[in-house]
Amino acid sequence: MPLFLSTHINKVDKKGRVSLPSGFRAALSGQSFQGVVVFRSNNHDCLEGFAYSYMEELSARLDNFDLFSSEQDDLATTIFSEAVQLPLDGNGRVILPADLVEYAEVGEEAAFVGLGQKFQIWNPSKLQDRRDEARSVVKSKGLTVPKHKASGEGER
Repeated sequence: MPLFLSTHINKVDKKGRVSLPSGFRAALSGQSFQGVVVFRSNNHDCLEGFAYSYMEELSARLDNFDLFSSEQDDLATTIFSEAVQLPLDGNGRVILPADLVEYAEVGEEAAFVGLGQKFQIWNPSKLQDRRDEARSVVKSKGLTVPKHKASGEGER
């Protein structure tokens, strides 16, 4: 799986074209789809982005719900109905659809924030507030990264 790291602020042109950070492009180099998938965040005023292969994994994980359950339907609708595949052009750019640009309030610049297996696209002026909020929550709750479960651990 690709690993998305760091924060990059890139210019967005009038047509919505923006360069995907070079580190993100390198992470995608072995993928069958040379591009990313983005959709509106359920938690923040930003866009969530993934490699296509991770979207396939999300789809498979939804198989843990009954196909016709309201939970499966709600999650699938929220994630997949608004997801947009953004292929890379020859210059390493993607075109952000106007409705997603409007939702995230992205203007002349977009902040790409690597979050491991996913990334987010933010209006740069809103990003520092989000970072401050996240750091405050981590500190107040004493959050740490959980240990990796051994195979079979926690399964019944």
